[in-house]
Amino acid sequence: MESVKGPGAMTPQNIKQVVKETYTRVVMPSNDSAGSCCCGTGGGCCTPELTTFSESYDQMEGYVPEADFGLGCGIPTLFADIKKGDYVLDLGSGAGNDCFIAAGIVGENGLVTGLDFTDAMIDKARSNATKRGFINVEFIKGDIEEMPLPGSYYDVVISNCVLNLVPDKNRAFAQIKRVLKPTGHFCVSDVVTKGDLPSNLREDAQMYAGCVSGAVRKEEYLEIIRKQGFKNITVCKENEIVLPQEVLDKYYTVTEQQDKSSEKGIFSITVTASAN
Repeated sequence: MESVKGPGAMTPQNIKQVVKETYTRVVMPSNDSAGSCCCGTGGGCCTPELTTFSESYDQMEGYVPEADFGLGCGIPTLFADIKKGDYVLDLGSGAGNDCFIAAGIVGENGLVTGLDFTDAMIDKARSNATKRGFINVEFIKGDIEEMPLPGSYYDVVISNCVLNLVPDKNRAFAQIKRVLKPTGHFCVSDVVTKGDLPSNLREDAQMYAGCVSGAVRKEEYLEIIRKQGFKNITVCKENEIVLPQEVLDKYYTVTEQQDKSSEKGIFSITVTASAN
């Protein structure tokens, strides 16, 4: 898949197509792309095209290795305060990794819904659920900007390094507010920046699939959440992301690489907020 570049190329439609094609290839690698990516159980990826910053789920109760392609940038279920009987929504659920962790917490009286817009991921998640005998998990195809889900339905919304891929983040958080119960809350892990990313990186739509060029500044990200009316906004965890050298060489000058200022860089954050 070639990079989508050039004036006007960074349209929502192009970005979504790149993301969909890239994550489809994670599940169903073609012969010509086999070996180009080291994604795997609990792993990350070694190409700039799909740079990930995953954390290990190995010690998490209910962990399903087959559902973990190492595509996250945090573990939102650690901070989501999910309880037995809760209805939980996982945005960009992929092969079901976070859904299966949450399913073990909510129990038989709870429900976990995974929402993803990639057919291959939905199929993989449903297969994983069937193999493991999950009866309190469902997977639905849909766009985060226009969720095909009822309003005021979920107790908790979670997401792991996915909202960054959504072109219209204001709309995404508005949809989260809509589907949450008035007493509900969300917990998302995502990627933000401090300072400005190089312009050529932002022009490369393919980097959206690695959660980098879609990143907005931390203060802007939190302001988007505030604008949608969320309360008690808390950054539970923040880690600086060290990019692979091939990414640095492609997008940063030598001078930029040598600038170690703490005010600049790419960070993963895990944020919680309540609906009211």
